Formats: sequence, structure tokens, C-alpha cells
Amino acid sequence: MTHPTLLAEALKHHFGFDTFKGNQEAIMQSLLDGNDTFVLMPTGGGKSLCFQLPSLLMEGTAIVISPLIALMKNQVDAMRNFSEEDDVAHFLNSSLNRAAIDKVKADVASGKTKLLYVAPESLTKEENIEFLKTVKISFYAVDEAHCISEWGHDFRPEYRRIRPIINEIGKRPVIALTATATLKVQHDIQKNLAMLDARVFKSSFNRENLYYEIRPKTPTVDRDIIKFIKNNEGKSGIIYCLSRKKVEELAEMLQVNNIKALPYHAGMDGQTRSENQDAFLHEKVDVIVATIAFGMGIDKPDVRFVIHYDMPKSLEGYYQETGRAGRDGGEGKCITFYAAKDLQKMEKFMQNKPLSEQTIGRQLLLETAGYAESSLCRRKSLLHYFGEEYKPENCGSCDNCLNPKKKVEAKDELCAVIETVAALKEKFKADHIVDVMRGKRTADVRNLGHDELELFGCTEKSDQKFLSAVIRQAVIAGYLERDIENYGLLKLTPKAKKFLNKPESFKIVEDREFNEEEEVEVLKSGAGCAADPELYSILKDLRKKIARQNSLPPYVIFQDPSLEAMATTYPVNIEELAGIAGVGAGKARRYGKEFVEVIRRHVEENDIDRPEDLVVRSLANKSKVKISIIHAIDRKIDLNEIADSKGMEFDELLDEIESIVNSGTKININYYIDEMLDEDQQDEIFDWFKQSESGMLEEAYQEFGSDYSEEEIRLMRIKFISDMGY
Repeated sequence: MTHPTLLAEALKHHFGFDTFKGNQEAIMQSLLDGNDTFVLMPTGGGKSLCFQLPSLLMEGTAIVISPLIALMKNQVDAMRNFSEEDDVAHFLNSSLNRAAIDKVKADVASGKTKLLYVAPESLTKEENIEFLKTVKISFYAVDEAHCISEWGHDFRPEYRRIRPIINEIGKRPVIALTATATLKVQHDIQKNLAMLDARVFKSSFNRENLYYEIRPKTPTVDRDIIKFIKNNEGKSGIIYCLSRKKVEELAEMLQVNNIKALPYHAGMDGQTRSENQDAFLHEKVDVIVATIAFGMGIDKPDVRFVIHYDMPKSLEGYYQETGRAGRDGGEGKCITFYAAKDLQKMEKFMQNKPLSEQTIGRQLLLETAGYAESSLCRRKSLLHYFGEEYKPENCGSCDNCLNPKKKVEAKDELCAVIETVAALKEKFKADHIVDVMRGKRTADVRNLGHDELELFGCTEKSDQKFLSAVIRQAVIAGYLERDIENYGLLKLTPKAKKFLNKPESFKIVEDREFNEEEEVEVLKSGAGCAADPELYSILKDLRKKIARQNSLPPYVIFQDPSLEAMATTYPVNIEELAGIAGVGAGKARRYGKEFVEVIRRHVEENDIDRPEDLVVRSLANKSKVKISIIHAIDRKIDLNEIADSKGMEFDELLDEIESIVNSGTKININYYIDEMLDEDQQDEIFDWFKQSESGMLEEAYQEFGSDYSEEEIRLMRIKFISDMGY
């Protein structure tokens, strides 16, 4: 056993710190004593030090298994900065050539290297296994250990092979570390690494300095992000997007608006990715736009904001990514843009995966949607998810606590929920419980005979969202619990049984509305998103007049979001108008003259100051991709083939094509539509769009029900706007 004083002296000598943070000292002592050790410590808690210092004090080389090349490089560089010798730490992965690998192995064999970072893929190579058998190993550290679990947010199948390989190389103590793990994931990690007897150290998940906010994702999201960054000028921030394409687009959009930003994703070549990461770390740029590949182990303490352009696939992912803000204890704003349809799109992407993976994925998405739509304290919801109780009713640092909703009585509904869970023998998930209570004869309800139950339809007048909120808040209040081993089946607690015997007041806050209809209303009203409602109204009247002159529906001229942007940024010439999203050079030339004249007159008459930095510029040339799509359509290439060749989902391709026709470029996709719909069907949809005031897709879907697919309706809308707006 190492004496505590010696450990503190070593900390000061090697790393220059006077004191340990949280559980660090106890964790290190556990490892030095030869125990398997499990560490659950939020981002910024100092996980890396828990194995770095012991490696310097123990005989031999510590093997650190780490998932990302960028993370290894970053940590090796950091260790070398603390030491006089570069060979104190090395990494072994696919980025090294043969000469570099030989140098690493020579340093390890000579005993100079105290820390060797290895990718799990490199660990499985026979030549590396044989080499490591000859090395005196002090211990194994499994970093980002949540990658072991299918329930974790970043599952890596190769992590499942770590234990057998450790057994083959030679058993030594194992320390597993993660910044985020639910009880289910924690159990998976310990079970898979055969360390169920490990000493477990859990730090609180509460990051008091972080502010959490969920905003509705409206068509003005790009503008909202630009405004937010300009209001936080000079501060470091990360913006997460789910697709590489969106990363590239958004980074470019920020750049044309004079924001120092760079993209980062796994599809870029290694050198560029590394250069962009270094530019962010060394503050040559303020903002990095990235997929989730960015940030694991990136030790930048002063990230002041983390924006999620898309809601993450799991709350674990959300917690870890937001946790990269304010690691120094200073300001950390976590802003997320949420649209239910984004999660629906993610669910579609799962359809080709194994059934068990789909089930897990859907459960994680449900948890995420529930968190986003809930009006409860964000901190309370998050900490409960990770098995920690947060007692204060109001944290004072999230959108829900700063704008609290009035509580409503839900005693009767909670009684009904508890009775239904009991009647169904505690063997079903929340959505099935709600279907039974509302009297919905779904296929599952009918097949299981649950429509015959006495309780069937007991709350048929209650709204589904309300009952879901009752269940979610009953879980947090301790009346129900989710069986983590069984995909979230609802179980009753002793508190629930007591409640049934003697019901008492149970007040809840209703969920916030983030549904499609709300987004449609935002689009319809428009003025709510425009900085100048008076100008917006004038532009709408002008659009109506031009539409009548051309015998077109108004939305074919310019759509509402484009008018909102005009009433916010005041374009006063054709060039500026062409830069507005959804306008483009073609429409600006065709219809723009009267619009810019009206705007110019309005600016002059009202003495409006038009500061440059408020003008959000669009990408003038969204360019190569769009041009190549137009060329491919001209050559009548199948749209599915075009999507595949661009690495896009079909939905994303339709987004691009819609953007092309909305900007006034005519394209002809008849060759593709003719294969799907006959002439009468095409006429029926075309005529509906001709009569429609708004041209909203959601209204078209409701009108045609199941007669046509969403894809067919979208394609016909593209054809309509292209044919009529040219």
C-alpha cells in the first residue's frame, strides 16, 4: 500500500497539482493495491489522472485501451508535456508505419514506457498479443468503457473481445473508466470485463455550472445558431450534427457569416481532421462543427457552449456531449434544437439492424424524446436517468426551471396507471400501458386480449402525451420503476401499493409541445420569427399580388421562411436577396425587383439601421453537390442511384432537390415519377397543390391519408413548384 503522503507528493511532483479531485486518491490507492476498479466520473472530473499517476508509480507498463486515435494522440501529448522524456508514453494504432511501430515496441521492451495506448483493433492483432506477452504489465485501463455495452451510446463490438485477450496476454488488475453509464450499462461493463467484484467509485453526475435548454427546431435554426454565436463572440463552442453532410454545410454557413469555424468528422482525411482539432484546441478558431466522433478525451476546459443541431440518439450521448462544456467550472451553455421528426428519421435508419439492436435503439430514442418534451427540471430528469436523486424542485439553471409551467392534479390518472400496471402483471412498457388505458385496440392489445380487461379504456378521454407525462413523473417520484434488464418494463414499488390504499395529491407538469403541428404553425404565422412584423405583413401582401398576376399559389413565389428572413435582414438589392435561404439567383431575378424596392422604401421611411453583422448570409454556392444533382437528373439517372452516389439517405436527397426548385431552378423528374404514379394520380395531387394556400406537406399528407406515400407527395410537390414557378 502506498502511503497517502507519498501519493500526494507524487501528484505534486509529476503533475504540479496540490490536491486530488473527488474520489481520485481513493481510486488510485485501489489500483495500487492491486484491485480491479470501476470508475464512473463525469467529464471534467479528472478520469485520466486516475490511471496516469499510478502508471508512473508502478513497475512495468500500463496498457490503456482507448477507442479513438485522436484521443490517444491528445493524451500521449499531454503525458509527454508532464515528463522530461518523450518515450514515457506511446500509442499503438493503425496510423503508425512499420518504423514507428518498431520504435514503440523497443521503448516498451526497454522499460522506458510507462503508458501504452492501444486501439482495441490493434490489441486483437496476433503480433501485438505475442509482443505484449513478453512485456511486464502493471495494469490494464479500459477507457470509454461504455463502448462495451449495446445499451451504451457508442457501442463497439471489438470492446467485447478485450477480456479474452487480457486473459491470453496475462492477468493484471483492470481499471474501467467512463463518464456516463446507466445502471444497465455499468452492469454490462463489469460483467463483460469479468470484474463484478471490482471496487466501484461513482461521482455525482450533477454539473452545477451547466445550463440546459431545448428549443424547437424551426426553419430558422441556422439563423438562430448564428445569432447565438455572435452574441457569444470570442467564446469557444462545439456544434454537434448527426450527419457529415450537415457538418460540412453548417461549418461553411458559419464561415460565410464571419464566424471562425471548422468541420470535423470521420469522413475527412486524417491530417485535415487532426489540423482542425488542433486549430480549435489552440484557439485559432472559435467553433468546431462536428459529428459525435469529436470530443472524446479532448481536454479543452473552456468550451463555453455546446449546441446540438440534432437531438442525440440517447441521453447518455447527450450527457457526455453536453459535458464537454465548462469543464473548468465556468460558464457552460447547452442548447439543443429538437424536432420529433428527427428521432423518427433515426428510427427509420435502424430498420436494417438486428431486432435486438432495433429494440434497444427505440427504447433509447423514447427516453430522449421524453426528456426533450418534458417540462420537468432538466437536471432532475438527467440525474434520475443515471440513478442519482436530485432533491431541489427548481435548479435555477435550465429552461424548464426558469420558465416553470403550472402543475396540474393527476391523482386519478396515477391510480389508473398503477392499477393497469398491476392488471398487466408488470410485464409491459409505458406505450402499451397507455394504449390499454386509452382504449386503443392496437394489434398488440387485441392479440393479447387486453381489450377484454375491465380497465380497458379507463382513461379514454385523457390525451396520450398527458398519460406518458404521468408515467414518466411517477417513475421519478418513485411510484414506478423501469426494469433495466428487460427493455424498460414498468414495475410497481412499495410506494405505489401504499398510494393505492391511500391516494394523495400527485401534481405534475404537462409536457411541452414540440410536435409537427407546432412547427407547421410557426411556418404559417411566420411573423413570430420575423424581426419586423410590419414589413413581413407588407411582403406577404406583395407576394399575394404577384402570385395573382402569375396565377400561382403564393408559396410558389417565395415561402414563408424566406419572407421571415427578408423581414429580419432587410436585403436592399438583388444580390443580397439571392443570398436569402430559399431564394437563389433565379427567383431573385424573376420576382425580386419589387421586393427589394419595397424593403428599401421601408428601411428609408422608418430610418432602420441595417448593421452588417445582423445580415445572415446564406451560402451563395451550396454548390457542387446541387450542381451534380441537377446534371444527374438531366441525364435521367434513377434518384435512388443519385442518393447512393452522394452518400445520402433518400430523404436528404429530396431536401436538396426541394431546395433547388425553391430557389427557382427548373428540373424535370417526370421520368422518375412516371414509374410510380399514373397520369390521373399525378393530376389529383398536382391539382391539390394548385388550390392549396400554404402548400404544406403535412396538410397534403392529411388530405390524401394512405392513398399516397409521403415520398410520392413530396415528389409531386417538387414537380409542381418546378413546373409552375419557372
